[in-house]
Amino acid sequence: MNHDPNDAARTDCTPPATADNPAANPAQETAAPDASAETAQASADEGLHHRRIRSFVTRAGRVSTGQRRALDELGPRFVLPYAPHAPEAADQDASWDAVFGRRAPRVLEIGFGMGASTAEIAALRPEDDFLGVEVHEPGVGALLKLISEQNLTNIRIIQHDAVEVLEQMIAPASLDGVHIFFPDPWHKARHHKRRLIQPKFVQLLVSRMKPGAYLHCATDWQNYAEQMLEVLGAEPTLENTAADYAPRPAYRPVTKFERRGLRLGHGVWDLVFKRRAG
Repeated sequence: MNHDPNDAARTDCTPPATADNPAANPAQETAAPDASAETAQASADEGLHHRRIRSFVTRAGRVSTGQRRALDELGPRFVLPYAPHAPEAADQDASWDAVFGRRAPRVLEIGFGMGASTAEIAALRPEDDFLGVEVHEPGVGALLKLISEQNLTNIRIIQHDAVEVLEQMIAPASLDGVHIFFPDPWHKARHHKRRLIQPKFVQLLVSRMKPGAYLHCATDWQNYAEQMLEVLGAEPTLENTAADYAPRPAYRPVTKFERRGLRLGHGVWDLVFKRRAG
C-alpha cells in the first residue's frame, strides 16, 4: 500500500515493476495489494540527504471524474498541506490532536496506493488515527472517495514525499505505529540501493516512533523480504516480534491482487518489529 512518484532517473513515467502493477512486472502477476509502497531514488553520498532516498517514483495516472470530485470536495478537509517546520516544536503533537479532533494512537502509512486497505483498516480500528502519505493523485482521490462512502473520520492524507514529512512534520517519539505495505521492490540488483527500507531511512523512521510502537512491513518479493529482515534486524532500537517473518496480522486485509498471487504460488511476507523501550 505505500508509494509514490519521482525518480530523477525515470523519465518514461512507467510504473516500476511492483506487486501492484502486474503489467510492469510480467514475471510476477500479483499486484501489490491495494497499494504499493513506492520507493525511491538516491543521489550521491551515503547520507539520507545525499544518496537521497525518496518514498516514491514518478508514474503517470489519470484522475477519474469521481476522484477529481473527491479531491475538490473532500481534499480541503482531509488532505493536509506539507508544512515544513522543526519537528521538535513543543506544540507539534498538540497540533496533530487538533487535526484529528482528539487524542488517539497515531499510525503513519507510507504509500497507500488506491487506499482500499487503508480504509478497511481505519474502519476496523476506529479508536486509532491514520496519517497516510501518498503522492499519486489518483490514489489520493480514490481514498477520499472511500472516506466519504464509509463515513470515516480517522484518516488524514499528506500528498508529499514521506521522507520529508518524517523529517519536517512528525515529532520524535510520537508515532504508535507505521505501515509500509508492498513498497516498490526495485527487483533488479543494480537498483536495490533505491529501495525504501535502508538503514538510514529506518533510523529516521524509528526516531519518530514511541518506545513500544510497531513497524509493520509487507512485501511479495522474497529478495526484498530478506533485505527487510536483515536491515530491520540490524537496527539496535528495534526487536522482532517473531522468529523471522510474522503471521499476517488480522487487521491487514488480503486484497484481490494478493489473493490471486497466492493462488499462483507467489509468497507474501509480513514483518512486524517494535521499538525497544528505553
